[in-house]
Amino acid sequence: MQFTRRRVLGMGALGAAAGLFGLTACSASAPAAPVASRRFEVMRTDAQWREQLTPAQYSVLRRQSTERPFSSPLNKEHRRGTFACAGCGLALFSSSTKFDSGTGWPSFWAPLHNAVAEDRDTTLGMVRVEAHCRRCGGHLGHVFDDGPRPTGLRYCMNGVAMNFVAADDETRVRIPNRT
Repeated sequence: MQFTRRRVLGMGALGAAAGLFGLTACSASAPAAPVASRRFEVMRTDAQWREQLTPAQYSVLRRQSTERPFSSPLNKEHRRGTFACAGCGLALFSSSTKFDSGTGWPSFWAPLHNAVAEDRDTTLGMVRVEAHCRRCGGHLGHVFDDGPRPTGLRYCMNGVAMNFVAADDETRVRIPNRT
């Protein structure tokens, strides 16, 4: 195994996170982010979100938790398609921007146009950039500036916050005959 600066820093961060959080999968709730008080296109009550989402999805999307690294099946998803918000179904990322960051979470170098919004996150005593669904406000993960070209960004997303739609399954818009 070759040790690069990114891998060493990643292992250190994972070790620190593991010690700090005890590697519990989506169990602890972070303080509510400012996103919770905003208005979005898709708005539901807390009870409606709990009914619609699995406990892990609810914890990440609505309470800003983080899933365990390397626990998401989306890490190994390499088919052509789209990653959509598990809360509202909005298409967020194309598989063409996905890359293996080695961090344990699905990573992308760019979101789809007008899909992801960003906010400043100061939890855990550091300043980070939070990524959330622009339509329902669901927490997706964080954005870092150590990604590949062409953007240099790494959208480090919680797999449980997304669903994958293979290109073969995507609904195609049908144009009616004009005759």
